[in-house]
Amino acid sequence: MSYQELAGEQLLKIKTLGELKQAGYQPKSIKAELRDNLIKKIRAGSEIFPGIWGYQDTVVPDLERAILSRHNICLLGLRGQAKTRLARQMVQLLDDFIPVIEHSELNDDPLKPITDDGKLMVAEKGDKTPIGWLSRDQRYTEKLATPDVSIADLIGDVDPIKAAALKLPYSDPRVIHYGLVPRSHRGIFVINELPDLQARIQVALFNILQEGDIQIRGFKLRLPLDIQFVFTANPEDYTNRGSIVTPLKDRIDSQVITHYPKSIEISKQITQQESRVNGDQKDLVEMNPTAEDLIEQIAVEARKSEYVDEKSGVSARLTISAYESLWSAAERRALRNGEKPTSIRVSDFIGVVPAITGKVELVYEGEQEGAGLVAHNLIGKAIREQFVNYFPNPDEFRKKKEESPFLSIINWFGDGNTLDVMNDFGDQHYYKALDSVPGLYALVEKYQAGSSKSERYFLMEFALHGLVESSMLSKNPLVSGLQFKDLLSGMFTMPDMDDDDLDDF
Repeated sequence: MSYQELAGEQLLKIKTLGELKQAGYQPKSIKAELRDNLIKKIRAGSEIFPGIWGYQDTVVPDLERAILSRHNICLLGLRGQAKTRLARQMVQLLDDFIPVIEHSELNDDPLKPITDDGKLMVAEKGDKTPIGWLSRDQRYTEKLATPDVSIADLIGDVDPIKAAALKLPYSDPRVIHYGLVPRSHRGIFVINELPDLQARIQVALFNILQEGDIQIRGFKLRLPLDIQFVFTANPEDYTNRGSIVTPLKDRIDSQVITHYPKSIEISKQITQQESRVNGDQKDLVEMNPTAEDLIEQIAVEARKSEYVDEKSGVSARLTISAYESLWSAAERRALRNGEKPTSIRVSDFIGVVPAITGKVELVYEGEQEGAGLVAHNLIGKAIREQFVNYFPNPDEFRKKKEESPFLSIINWFGDGNTLDVMNDFGDQHYYKALDSVPGLYALVEKYQAGSSKSERYFLMEFALHGLVESSMLSKNPLVSGLQFKDLLSGMFTMPDMDDDDLDDF
């Protein structure tokens, strides 16, 4: 049986260099290894990057071409675009195990050692040189670039403690302590947020990328390192903290540009895959597709909002956190009312606001408005955008009001009626409140026939919010809920004033 046919326990039984040679082992570079395994997966029709949605026709082909070309890679994109996840999944393109000289500091290949210690051991012991095995997971190193990262961290430096312990002069190469890069020999090394790395540190990577070797202090070292480099970065025009120096960028062979999901459906797949919603919550709360679409629409609106810095981007983590918060808002309400089960309501979206405020970078106008108001604004715009997918567009009936399917609803509020919808209403109280609005039930039955009871009441409340966002009705915030009313009365409503306030007039 050839070396290529050995796997798992059979490989691990090889303990010496002689046995390794007898099995037919031949050294292979990390880039050739990635390329060969990618070719096998493509031919087998296997999924190359499982769990990555929306990149099948864009990012993944670019990444595959870069791997086939044996390139070092930079993944360039805004935050929350799965750059690190893509880098981590490249580990699955490595062999299960590779042989190393046992106790080698830099993962020396038994047939091609690069360290003096490795070469000396092979020279002294020959075919009896002990062999160890390195799993694919042990061949991945990741470093977050921060301004305090030093050359010693990445490349290495003289270790005075080592010199003192071994009683060696600083001129002896054995006093060197190697950094993360040489210790990643024969593996994948990832630097996240590359622009954050100081320019002088980036310069230290030039030789490694171009020549494959390193220099430490005054030592005349030549270590032909074999490393697959993957960098991640935000666009340079966004980050004010730094940039990729031009000569380094020139040495990175392929730059793969990532992007946000191009459709609501893809975004939903990502959110539901990544969210942490446990079985207890699913037993207690019934979710509906409209609410899921609204969550994703919030991110879409945020990415084009004038209040949000578009250069910063809006991470997919916003929708994940918002989705989890929506489940929890309904769960909390059900627990407080002692109800089981319950269903998602539009009023539960009050629980989504904290998930939005911490995930968007506001421009000056947004800061003036306040993060909370911007969050409510984004939810409102999402409702307005999704409303026309379920009901007729109210704008089409502004000049022919008598034909409007919303006429009976608007007239009821126009007669001075109001509707209070509290965040913690019990189910029966909630149903009764919505049923009190004439024409609301009929509207949903006409345009969304066949909806379940929970979906029907969600859509009834959704219709009221949609009419507010279409400037057909108004709403005022209450201490723990909302009051829906006629548009004109809402415009002329003034805050309650005490006697001291009246004295000012």
